[in-house]
Amino acid sequence: MMILSSGSGSALASSGAAVVAIAAAAFYAVAALRGGPRERWAAKALPAAWILHLIALILDLGGVGASGPGTRLGFAPMLSLTAWIVIGLHGVESRFVPLPAVRGWLALVGALSVLLAAFYPGEPYHLDTPSSALHFVLGVGAYGLFGAAVLHGLLLDAAERRLRQKRPAPAGTGGMPLLQLERLTFRFVELGFVVLSATELIGLVETVQWRWDHKTVFSLMSWAVFAGLVAGRRLQGWRGRRATRWLYAGALLLLLSYVGTRFVLEVLLARPIV
Repeated sequence: MMILSSGSGSALASSGAAVVAIAAAAFYAVAALRGGPRERWAAKALPAAWILHLIALILDLGGVGASGPGTRLGFAPMLSLTAWIVIGLHGVESRFVPLPAVRGWLALVGALSVLLAAFYPGEPYHLDTPSSALHFVLGVGAYGLFGAAVLHGLLLDAAERRLRQKRPAPAGTGGMPLLQLERLTFRFVELGFVVLSATELIGLVETVQWRWDHKTVFSLMSWAVFAGLVAGRRLQGWRGRRATRWLYAGALLLLLSYVGTRFVLEVLLARPIV
C-alpha cells in the first residue's frame, strides 16, 4: 500500500506533471511493442516518449506545484534522469546499430521511472552556489554514463556467452561487432569515471563539515571500484566477465550512494532531504 503525504518526498507531483508523466509512460508502452507492423509505431513512439519524459523532468525538477521554491531532488527524480539519459544515448546509437529488443527493455524502464518520479517527486532543495549546481549536474551525468556502460556491459556479456556456446544472436539483439561493443562499453566507463571524479572533488570542496554518512561511504567505495577497473583495464588488459563484474559492482555502489540512501529516507523513514 502506498502512503502519500503532502509534507514528505512521497507527495504526488503536480497535476500537470502527473498528466505529462502518464502520457510519457503510455508512449513508452507503445515503444516496447515488437513484431510485424507494430515495430514501425514503436520506433516512432520512443522519441515522443523521450520528449514527454523531458517535459515531466523539467516540471518535477523545477518544483512545479511544490510547497516551496528550489530544485526538487530525491531518489525517483534521479532514477528518472538516469533512465532519460540512457534512453537518449541509445537513441543516438540506434541510428547506426538498430537494437529493437534493447529498445523494448529501455522503454519499460523509462515508463516505470517516469511514473515513479510522479509519485515520489522529491522535495525542494536549494542549489545556492554555482559549484553546488555543477556538483548536481555532474552527479546526474555520472549516473547516466555508468547506466549506459552497464547496458553495454550486459550486451557484451550476452554476446560473449553466445560466442562461447556457438549460438546465433536472437533477432533484434545483435548487430554490433564484439570488439566494438567492448570498446564502447569501456569508453562509457572511462568518461563516467572522469565525471564522477570531478563530482567527488567538487563535493569535497563544497563540504563545510565532513560527514561519514552512508552516501559518502558508498560514493567513495564506488569511486575506488571504478578506479580499480580503469587501472586494471589500462595496465592489465582486463576484459570479459572480470571487467564487467567490476563495472556492475561499482554501479551498484554508486546507485546505493544517492538513490539507495534517499529511498530509505523518503520512503521507509519518511524523512525530508537534508
